Amino acid sequence: MKTDRSDICVIGAGIIGLALARELLASRPGKTIRVIEKEPDTGYHSSGRNSGVLHAGFYYTADSLKARFTREGNRELADFCHREGLAINRCGKVVVARDETELEGLQELARRGRANGVDVSLISARELADIDPNARTHEMALHSPATATLDPLAVCRALRDDLIRRGVAIDFNRAYGKRLGEGAVRTSRGTVEAGLFINAAGLYADRIARDWGFGGDYVIIPFKGIYLKYSGSDNPVRTNIYPVPNLNNPFLGVHFTVTVDGRVKIGPTAIPAFWRENYRGLANFSPREAVETLYREADLFARNSFGFRDLAIKEMRKYRRSHFVGLAAGMVHGLDRDGFREWSRPGIRAQLMRRSTRELLQDFVVEGDGSSVHILNAVSPAFTGSFPFCRWVVEKHAGL
Repeated sequence: MKTDRSDICVIGAGIIGLALARELLASRPGKTIRVIEKEPDTGYHSSGRNSGVLHAGFYYTADSLKARFTREGNRELADFCHREGLAINRCGKVVVARDETELEGLQELARRGRANGVDVSLISARELADIDPNARTHEMALHSPATATLDPLAVCRALRDDLIRRGVAIDFNRAYGKRLGEGAVRTSRGTVEAGLFINAAGLYADRIARDWGFGGDYVIIPFKGIYLKYSGSDNPVRTNIYPVPNLNNPFLGVHFTVTVDGRVKIGPTAIPAFWRENYRGLANFSPREAVETLYREADLFARNSFGFRDLAIKEMRKYRRSHFVGLAAGMVHGLDRDGFREWSRPGIRAQLMRRSTRELLQDFVVEGDGSSVHILNAVSPAFTGSFPFCRWVVEKHAGL
């Protein structure tokens, strides 16, 4: 089997892996860069299956990495799309309240947004009607004009093409196998040697990290996200409409998304998956992963850790289409419920959990040393924040 040598090897060609290679090109001139990816192309998993929302950054506390990277990433990713001629839908976003009990949640989101330097405003129900006549709220809503939508797969492909043009070696159909020792790994297509390995493997980042002695207290818990797409003749909403979220967990609830091409969908689910690539039926079934995941989820269910049992029961009900649509219907004045019939392609959220405390990590988590860096948690809105996040990783952790 052949041996390939590069100064830096990135594991994973999703949005984070590609953005890392882009930043390494800019900050490490003269270094040779290789990206290895087990799939035939980019965007086969969460990077190509996410909602496509370009978030503004008002959900997160000001001291979080998410707040900083989402605010900066919104602008940087929009600039990239403009330069590459990729479409963006500047449809904005509103967060609406169901009743009096959710008004304080809106106020908290507004406080966080202002602390993060994000353009947000509390608006009246009358002002909301000017933005979207069908949106419904109790007394007030939060408006985020900077929120937009794009095509995540188009972004990944544009990054891929740009990197290849600039001399980055991207090896598709080349899966990580095992660490062989200092500066070398076995892959499905021979050995790769490098002075630095950066693990951006998403769903498998925790496993690869443990191969290098990192991430021992962490494990990925997979959650399946599915949307229902609207097929009626007239779109029910003009803007993204979200409920007030439970800020104690990383899921934002069922909401309306206006896609980059103007279509409307509702979702997503956050259904516990039974293995890491549990998209449909038994496709990509892994007995080992199923046993590990079901054992861990059964323990979380029994203990109701971080409300897992309540979440699982609530999310499983969303497989019933009428119930799923009903969750969205409360945010609008009128809705053609029969227009939501087509399920989207499922995605899997690679959500990191700390084993010792059984808590879900809501911010970025990175570990490493001089020979390897491991991105253990890069969940939503990691797509939005990918450019500044990867610049921070390179500056702080990739000390070549």
